[in-house]
Amino acid sequence: MTIDSRQVAAGILEAVPFARTLGIEFVEVAPEADGGVRAVVRLPDAPATHNHIGGPHAGAMFTLGETASGTVVLAAFGQLLDRCVPLAVRAEIAYRKVARGPVLATARLARPAPEVIAELESGRRPEFAVEVEIATEDGTPTSALTVIWTLRPN
Repeated sequence: MTIDSRQVAAGILEAVPFARTLGIEFVEVAPEADGGVRAVVRLPDAPATHNHIGGPHAGAMFTLGETASGTVVLAAFGQLLDRCVPLAVRAEIAYRKVARGPVLATARLARPAPEVIAELESGRRPEFAVEVEIATEDGTPTSALTVIWTLRPN
């Protein structure tokens, strides 16, 4: 699988203007050996996104993680957009530690992309998880997010 990371980042920022509003940056979008995709996105440290204790607001952290998950989905399934629409079905986040400074969200498909595509091609509406770890730039984990996505046929 070949991924044009600039095209994926531009697609996310066009589809989700709020990610642009928060200043989310795209660090990496890459295929993984098992048929999966990994994306790393960054939320810069900015007073406008802080909460009452000086770290990134929970909503900004959630948006960062959801943006990372959407980046994975677009990279893995963007070639199918003429046949289906990717939709987030549900999400769960665990805030584990207060973050300070910029934070990175690393997202990965929990199932190989070819398996999800085969399910879609068999006439079913697949659901699949994207797992996201959010950490400070020094690697300290602060939050974990799971987003369940579907590919709704057109």
